[in-house]
Amino acid sequence: MRLFFTKLFSILTKHDKKFLFILIFISITVSLIEMIGVGAILPFINIASNFTNIHTNTYTEKIYTFFRFDSDINFVITIGIGLLIFYFLRSLLNLGYFHLLAKFSKGRYHLIAYRLFENYLGMSYRSFIDKNSADLSKAIVNEAQNMTALISGLLLMLSEVFVVIFIYAIMLYINWKITFLISTILIVNAFLLTMTVSRAIKKAGISREEHQKKFFEIIQSSLGNFKMMKLTSSTESILEKFNLASSGYASANIRNETLTHFPRLFLEALGFGIVIFMVLYLIHKYQSDISGALALISMFILGLYRLMPSANRILSGYNQILFYKSSLDIIHNDLMYDAEKLQNIPISFGQTLQLDHICFEYNEEKPILEDISLTIHKGDKIAFIGESGSGKSTLIDLIIGLYRPKSGTISIDGTRLDESNIKAWRSKIGYIPQSIYLFDGTVAQNVAFGKPIDDVQIKESLRQANILEFLEMHHEGINTRVGEGGIKLSGGQRQRIAIARALYGKPEILVLDEATSALDTDSEAKIMEEIYKISENKTLIIIAHRLSTTTKCQSTYRLEKRKLALKRLI
Repeated sequence: MRLFFTKLFSILTKHDKKFLFILIFISITVSLIEMIGVGAILPFINIASNFTNIHTNTYTEKIYTFFRFDSDINFVITIGIGLLIFYFLRSLLNLGYFHLLAKFSKGRYHLIAYRLFENYLGMSYRSFIDKNSADLSKAIVNEAQNMTALISGLLLMLSEVFVVIFIYAIMLYINWKITFLISTILIVNAFLLTMTVSRAIKKAGISREEHQKKFFEIIQSSLGNFKMMKLTSSTESILEKFNLASSGYASANIRNETLTHFPRLFLEALGFGIVIFMVLYLIHKYQSDISGALALISMFILGLYRLMPSANRILSGYNQILFYKSSLDIIHNDLMYDAEKLQNIPISFGQTLQLDHICFEYNEEKPILEDISLTIHKGDKIAFIGESGSGKSTLIDLIIGLYRPKSGTISIDGTRLDESNIKAWRSKIGYIPQSIYLFDGTVAQNVAFGKPIDDVQIKESLRQANILEFLEMHHEGINTRVGEGGIKLSGGQRQRIAIARALYGKPEILVLDEATSALDTDSEAKIMEEIYKISENKTLIIIAHRLSTTTKCQSTYRLEKRKLALKRLI
């Protein structure tokens, strides 16, 4: 339990903790009012059933005298109206309190989801490639929502604990023997419920998380490979996997929903049983009717009427915490990732980009690159070739600042590339990847890719990529919608939009990571011709799969056996 609160408080902000302590204070106040509401019934019943009790009771006699009532019936009516107003105001106070509870618990969804998304975006590229994007989506969409349910359950428990304590206090004051007996019965039954029902709910929560994880993975992998799935006619096996994940997830929720109602129904039956037992006990004790103990019985019935829902909410809150505890573990672990602390100190690229004795590995003792040294002058056009898996893309990722070398240095005009200037360096790079990602938006939105949209600059970038005329003639220009993944465009058109995106920030360096490998020879030749023209006054770095794309490069390097060798120099 201590670890649970440690994880929870590490997720909550300073403002959240203050809000939580305010809620606890309000909860105590509301509980005191609840106790007064329960305790006020017995005196009212006493004076209403026998007016002489008004004057035999010290407190009611003082109130009667102070306000100068002229008759007992007026006094009782006034007290009754006062209680009606009190209970109405109590209900309004409770409504306001439950609104604050909802505001705190449900309002945390936005903050937790935002912090998760912020943390994921702040991951290093090296950390990100080790994560499953389906897991990240699930954490933001579902686990953050489940986290609010867990917080709601905790607040529900806290709000009712004080109510139970204060009601027990007044019941002990009235008759400690009966209260002790009721307490023993409730504690024993609560223990049995937590050992049986709560354990089953905890298992259902673990099952929910496991099946939901598979659920997201299947959806993402299937929709992301829709074309291949249709071609291979593999829908049956995918649907079978989805069926198992979906039905397992539904089954876990069904078990939780069913078992959640069990404590309420059980405690209701137990409450009625206690009342009947108490009546039978008093009849047996006095060997007569119980008219003399009517006020006492009414008081305990009212106390149990208020106590049982509180006991049920405490158990429900506890079970809710157990069911969604895995969400707390997931969110806590994901928020513990150290985001990159990168700065944007300006860095100038006027002469050379220098790689000195660079080494890199993904796993210990399994190097990808060893002792790579290279000098790239501003305006150079160079290419890297090599077998698949030789480390070409890894070398590019090191150059553009996505990876940090295990050893060795990367310098720009003699200034070492590090966390202080990496943002400024990345802003100088226009990157065109092999796999083009276009989201379901307009051409303008895809070219800007999160940057402010400048129509003039977007058109200029599209014109340089030789696609603006086509878009304006056959579509809606920069407002053409591309469809998810750019499905409404051909491969060559997507490639040209990717080039326009790379050019939009007016980069000093263009990097092509096998950017034309998916095109036919003729299309590739045309696009490469355009790229060479565009990069006339820029530094151009190419990863090539065809030597024909490197003919205009001054230098071509081959990566082989983790080493770099100059293959051709113009």
